[in-house]
Amino acid sequence: MDYPEALEELVESLQQLPTIGPKSAQRLAFWLLETAEPKALRLAEAIRTARSQIRPCRRCFNYSEQELCQICSDPQRKTGVLCVVVQPKDIVALERTREYRGGYHVLGGLLSPLDGIGPDKVRIHELLQRVREESIAEVILALDTTVGGEATCLYLSRQLGTDASVTRLAQGLPAGGNLDYTDEVTLGRALRGRRRVEDLSPQ
Repeated sequence: MDYPEALEELVESLQQLPTIGPKSAQRLAFWLLETAEPKALRLAEAIRTARSQIRPCRRCFNYSEQELCQICSDPQRKTGVLCVVVQPKDIVALERTREYRGGYHVLGGLLSPLDGIGPDKVRIHELLQRVREESIAEVILALDTTVGGEATCLYLSRQLGTDASVTRLAQGLPAGGNLDYTDEVTLGRALRGRRRVEDLSPQ
């Protein structure tokens, strides 16, 4: 039995969401059709509003409704230190630890030559410019412990050179893990135990 065309389109669209397969997409589609119309339309309106009002912060590229995000516009944040992350969701994970009060920089991706992702595809130029212009003393690399994360850390440490002290999240982060799946306690310990990048090289 074929679904009506509009329902087929809805199911196919829902399958584009992360971790949503055909069966899950079908269940979600039927829920949207069977739930009260105001609830379904509220979801649609929330998506439309977020897409139209949320933008990257012009300084750190975190998500924001203003030119500067709440963190960049907070005068109480510590200056002279930047925590480099891959995506805005990583900022949320780190902020939950309450261990860090500096600024952030969102790369928007990791280096992956095999996938055609070089330094020009992520916000490395913007990071280097910020380090110089904002007199950053320490850059904390809070990147995923994956092959791409390791390659990006190595590249950034070489590019930054002596411009800033380069440290990295240390103990507690499992190899191959993602920040947004790591609990607050583990992230907090990793922040407190960070070390200089050259100190992490194999002996």
